[in-house]
Amino acid sequence: MLRGAEDGLKTIGMELAEKTSYKRGATDFSSQVAKMKAAGCDFVVLGTVIRETIGTIAESRKTGFSPTFLGTTAAYTDLVHKLGGKAMDGLYATMAVQVPYLDEASQPIRFWANKYKTKFNEDPGVFSVYGYEIMDNFIQGAQRAGANLSTDSFIKAMDSAAIQPDMFGSDIMKFSATNRLGTDRSRLSQIQDGRWKVVSDYFK
Repeated sequence: MLRGAEDGLKTIGMELAEKTSYKRGATDFSSQVAKMKAAGCDFVVLGTVIRETIGTIAESRKTGFSPTFLGTTAAYTDLVHKLGGKAMDGLYATMAVQVPYLDEASQPIRFWANKYKTKFNEDPGVFSVYGYEIMDNFIQGAQRAGANLSTDSFIKAMDSAAIQPDMFGSDIMKFSATNRLGTDRSRLSQIQDGRWKVVSDYFK
């Protein structure tokens, strides 16, 4: 994340005003926030997961430090706003498939989310979608490979055609012998009024 932020700033002729880190398992981010606040940072790139994202932003709000926060896909989960509350509003994060909400405007997602809750007695989250995506992609590859599925036939099938975007907004996935990522693009979401809203299309 640090290298990415530094490289990105170089493309627009800028440098980081400040940088700081935390130790694994940390729960107190007051010194890091104070350091960024003292440097006058107005945009903070977070290399954090769930707890550290919430802790950093909550401490910032408490001290009156209000930069724009950008997290990675690791911070893109409904747990951030469920556990962090109103203070998390405004956070941006890179993402691909969207968090499903039971009252989602998209009818297919709303239908799926309600079926999920009926079966598992809890609201689906983005990790529920990841599980669905992984299985759906595997099924598509296995169906293409046909009978007598093997590692080689599966790889050949996955390389033979792209996997198209689905109801959750996944990017088109293309695999080859030299590309196993599927896609290197992301889009942005922001927490607005306690839920993630997609705010950009895909970009590199």
